[in-house]
Amino acid sequence: MTFKELNISAPVMRALAEKGYEEPSPIQQQAIPVGLMGKDIMGLAQTGTGKTAAFAIPIIEQLVKGIAEKGNRRDIKALILTPARELAIQINDSFTDYAKYTPLRHTVIYGGVNQNPQVRTLKQGVDILVATPGRLLDLIGQNVIHLDHVTHFVLDEADRMLDMGFIHDIKKLATLLPKQRQTMLFSATMTPDIEKVSKMLSKNPVKVAVTPVSSVVDTIEQRLFMVEKPQKTDLLFSLLQQQQGKSVLIFSRTKHGADKIAKVLNKHQVPCEAIHGNKSQNARQNALNDFKSGRINVIVATDLAARGLDIQDLGVVINYDLPEVPETYVHRIGRTGRAGNSGLALSFCSEEEQGRLRDIQRLTGKKIQKLPIPV
Repeated sequence: MTFKELNISAPVMRALAEKGYEEPSPIQQQAIPVGLMGKDIMGLAQTGTGKTAAFAIPIIEQLVKGIAEKGNRRDIKALILTPARELAIQINDSFTDYAKYTPLRHTVIYGGVNQNPQVRTLKQGVDILVATPGRLLDLIGQNVIHLDHVTHFVLDEADRMLDMGFIHDIKKLATLLPKQRQTMLFSATMTPDIEKVSKMLSKNPVKVAVTPVSSVVDTIEQRLFMVEKPQKTDLLFSLLQQQQGKSVLIFSRTKHGADKIAKVLNKHQVPCEAIHGNKSQNARQNALNDFKSGRINVIVATDLAARGLDIQDLGVVINYDLPEVPETYVHRIGRTGRAGNSGLALSFCSEEEQGRLRDIQRLTGKKIQKLPIPV
């Protein structure tokens, strides 16, 4: 199945094509047609399954159609509520990608930063708002945000939302939202509490579910090196020599770490680029173009920057640092071994990262084979 078969409009199709997206993921295949019909959705999908596009595309399509029919008052029509700042930024970035050729405006708000720039953007008028609960309720209380015109509401990572104690905020928001709206709720797990929240927010939701994200690991060859921090760089050189000619994506946990790895590799005549949130969109795009065209074979990325990277024939993923969230490991290694190709994931684990390794192996249900450090 292709996006074209889902009857996606030309502007959104163009944006998807630019990002290299051709085939919808299983959750997108199920959720997009239901979302386009305006029906409520109860989605069971973990991080890394493509669920952002599963709700973003139907919202964009319906809002653009509504504007064409009725004009645009520039009030908040779609609200996406998510538990954490990083996820909110990721989702907002996805709307930037998918709504690129539409007249829609969107923004993201979250706590922990000065609210003034966020308030200024809101006052200019936005159609789509991505928010974390605390900052959203703050700005509603200050009369900056009004939800009277919301026609689409998404509750993302609902299980994580409940784990973090946001149930009272969700209940409060439910009373502020118009009764007539489309609600899409996504969760990685289906618990009685999630069922209750779904019943509270939705009307006869259509259930869509995909195989747990951990299943992608079955198609990828995974290897592990127990190595302490000071020895990681030497090991990386050794492995890159073994994988010469292949395209390699290296994951660093921090922006500073990504820059440091790239600097050392370039110094040793391994041409590579680092991409992360501190780099401009242009710099990131140029690095990605160099990588896709084969001008460079190695790219170092943080998780946030790598989100949405769809690289054909990616030979190897190297986890220089293990991620803190085990699902992120699956999301990372899933970049390789696509479309029936073989994939290789190599991970470094220091003594302080062993807790993360246990969490990853528990999630995937597999013990990753340990290899000796090459001499």
